Amino acid sequence: MVQEERSAGAILFFLDSTVHKIEYLLLNYAAGHWDFPKGNIENGEDELQTTRREIREETGIYDVEFIEGFRNKIEYYYRRNQTLIQKEVIFFLARTSIRQVTLSREHNAYLWLAYEKALDLLTYKNAKNVLVEAKLFLEKNSL
Repeated sequence: MVQEERSAGAILFFLDSTVHKIEYLLLNYAAGHWDFPKGNIENGEDELQTTRREIREETGIYDVEFIEGFRNKIEYYYRRNQTLIQKEVIFFLARTSIRQVTLSREHNAYLWLAYEKALDLLTYKNAKNVLVEAKLFLEKNSL
């Protein structure tokens, strides 16, 4: 039997307007992989509420501005004990003016990285694809 799980998260970026340089936030999860802030959608929450809460819980960042028009869904399967889980994750694109991160116990480290370095460090191909889409969206919309 397959269980379904839904999560939401964000490609969170910081724009240094003095040099017009974008850096993306990556978190090192306790399991060892590098990914974006995300987590399970709780009862009564919509996707954006979950994303805002997860960013706050995982990074301590409250200042989040969602970039309208970007919503990217990925799906994958994984096993938890003997159960097959079908996971759907909705990613949004969000800007912050805060670089200071306070990590939750779920994470070992964080890095703010330029696009190419972030792309290299991300562990999973689907996360890399979401970052590519986010960068293209930012370029297309001159952000």
